[in-house]
Amino acid sequence: MPKLFEDDRSYLLGDPELDIIGDRQKLAQWRHKMKGPAFYRLGRKIIYRGSDLNAWLAANRVDPEKLG
Repeated sequence: MPKLFEDDRSYLLGDPELDIIGDRQKLAQWRHKMKGPAFYRLGRKIIYRGSDLNAWLAANRVDPEKLG
């Protein structure tokens, strides 16, 4: 699967690329519930690493052929 995020890049809340996985509100809900991709909290800033986002996407891949 092609990587949707650059592995060596940091993504901040508000970066339009994050809209692929969810809006600000959805990401906040996931963080509160300790779900979703791994993140860093630096004070009030939330930072997602591209490699963590790609790993989370790969782990949540659904293969319909294996479900049936």
